[in-house]
Amino acid sequence: MQETILTTIFLPSALFIIMLGMGLSLTLADFKRLWLYPKAITLGLVGQILLLPLCGLLIIQIFNLPPELAVGIMILAACPGGTTSNLISYLAKGDMALSISLTAISSLLTTLTIPIIVSMSLVFFMQAEKSIELPIFKTISTLFMVTILPVIIGMLIKRKVPKFASRQEKMVTIFSICFMTLLVIGIIFQQRSVILDAILELGLSTLSLNLLTMLAGFSIAKAFALNSKQTLTISIEIGVQNATLAFLVAFTLLQQSNLAIPAAIYSLAMYLTSAIIITLSYRKKHIRYASKE
Repeated sequence: MQETILTTIFLPSALFIIMLGMGLSLTLADFKRLWLYPKAITLGLVGQILLLPLCGLLIIQIFNLPPELAVGIMILAACPGGTTSNLISYLAKGDMALSISLTAISSLLTTLTIPIIVSMSLVFFMQAEKSIELPIFKTISTLFMVTILPVIIGMLIKRKVPKFASRQEKMVTIFSICFMTLLVIGIIFQQRSVILDAILELGLSTLSLNLLTMLAGFSIAKAFALNSKQTLTISIEIGVQNATLAFLVAFTLLQQSNLAIPAAIYSLAMYLTSAIIITLSYRKKHIRYASKE
């Protein structure tokens, strides 16, 4: 795929703005929770960095996906968290401090883990495609520029002008939702000649990946006796992937739009399951309040 304004300017710039918005909601105290609440943070990070790729491999084997789609699934599995998971945790009444902390810390770690996972996936699944290689230095520098740097800038803004940061944080949240929706629509339109087949081929597998990773998060949280809010949050943080970042890897770094199709189909499944979780959370809240009256 040739470079376009979308892949070279718009997509990286949009992700920069989204991550800047996350930085506007962060303080150094969020990172200190790594020591204050070590069990919840550690479980969440293990789930995001290790369980996700393993779940991705399992789904690929179960559904016997072809090489390109397999790599697309692994790109997605290498991109945990994101502002979308923060928003879903907020709407579902999860532990927002835990959600934001996990997203922030995993964003730092994935600068190193994404190149490793994606490079290994390309070698393992697409040995014949020698023309498709992940530029390691460019990948690390790009991920730093569009994830870590804007978070640092956002945190500095929040520290200097907290009221301004609070106002802009809400606007960026709205922007991220609109951008994600438009991007998915754009990819579906661009790949419309193959998208119906892709939905038929990937619909069940991407939905299964979403449900499996949420179940994995729920299971490890319950196994280590975390409270209900932490359990809900870890389920969401492990089960909801940063599809925007996956698009960046596929479009901008690998310049292969076909590798972004799994992330686009996954986004549809993610919105569906997230809506169900939010609805169930509200129903549970109303039932609890009604029982107290």
